[in-house]
Amino acid sequence: MAKEGVEKAEETEQMIEKEASKEPAEGGSGDSHRLGDAQEMRAVVLAGFGGLNKLRLSRKAMPEPQEGELKIRVKACGLNFIDLMVRQGNIDNPPKTPLVPGFECSGIVEAVGDSVKGYEIGDRVMAFVNYNAWAEVVCTPVEFVYKIPDDMSFSEAAAFPMNFVTAYMMLFEVANLREGMSVLVHSAGGGVGQAVAQLCSTVPNVTIFGTASTFKHEAIKDSVTHLFDRNADYVQEVKRISADGVDIVLDCLCGDNTGKGLSLLKPLGTYILYGSSNMVTGETKSFFSFAKSWWQVEKVNPIKLYEENKVIAGFSLLNLLFKQGRAGLVRGVVDKLIGLYNQKKIKPVVDSLWALEEVKEAMQRIHDRGNIGKLILDVEKTPTPLMANDSTETSEAGEEEEDHEGDSENKERMPFIQ
Repeated sequence: MAKEGVEKAEETEQMIEKEASKEPAEGGSGDSHRLGDAQEMRAVVLAGFGGLNKLRLSRKAMPEPQEGELKIRVKACGLNFIDLMVRQGNIDNPPKTPLVPGFECSGIVEAVGDSVKGYEIGDRVMAFVNYNAWAEVVCTPVEFVYKIPDDMSFSEAAAFPMNFVTAYMMLFEVANLREGMSVLVHSAGGGVGQAVAQLCSTVPNVTIFGTASTFKHEAIKDSVTHLFDRNADYVQEVKRISADGVDIVLDCLCGDNTGKGLSLLKPLGTYILYGSSNMVTGETKSFFSFAKSWWQVEKVNPIKLYEENKVIAGFSLLNLLFKQGRAGLVRGVVDKLIGLYNQKKIKPVVDSLWALEEVKEAMQRIHDRGNIGKLILDVEKTPTPLMANDSTETSEAGEEEEDHEGDSENKERMPFIQ
């Protein structure tokens, strides 16, 4: 049972290899379609901000690479909590809808734009995308694309960029993790949490404190030194073990956890906020949850930070890439991470694989905090019959009648987990 999470990942990998080896059925999910002179592809489209019923599998015109871009035939896409927040419109300056969600994918280079060097058609790659990842084909600037090792599967590659780059940069670029330090990470069973645990294990004598739902403890207990229930009074539990607190706090929850995290910092310790999942309680955006989380955040007094020798920081990988122009810095981190992967020191944990038609169920699993590791959209996977019936393939306009908000509650959710 202690190796349950690893066994899930290994068996899931075996299944994706099996699925990938199958020839797609006529008109099936592996084909692109040509209507008239316009070649089309399947993509998950968010018609408007709100609940799961706003997601549709649609046909869209296939993009072509512009100068400096690569066209990638997508094999797998990563699902992240930020995707759930985007769906709800629960982010700053949300883009206009309709849009294709998703920020990371893996696949094969299908075309190369002008002035692109270092990549060829047929290269196996993973990439960051500024939206539009949940589709059969994406185009993205070459500075956001990275070649993947021969032995890395496409599902692993889709689980790699967001989680491991975020974990690495917080630990080593922001907090300067060193031998003998201690780290508290929330959501230790999630994709970033598991990446944090693996990266901490590459540094001698690092103590990891983690919070997670009780049902995840058996699967992840070997990756974390001290594990607490996410609803327990973890402040007292940590201080019982380490009276001085911890050196680093990685907080994806926000709300009252900000004050708790700051209170646990040792002198010269660093608190890093990299998410605000406490703002998400229901299927749609809740002003009450937003206001409650904002109100519970401890107001930071710079003089108090000065007196206590504490550091508070924030980290947003997407802003770093797409708004602040640090693609070169991120590429250096990816190179280091691929080196660690090749040395067998890190390995993405894949929770489950889902067809594009199953995106609603996959997103519900994230909302329920049911995953251990990363959820992956497998573009070539055939959906289960129930989920295929639940998904309506539409035109880009998405003019079919919408589901009623509560309809999916009466349908069994069947994650592809072995």
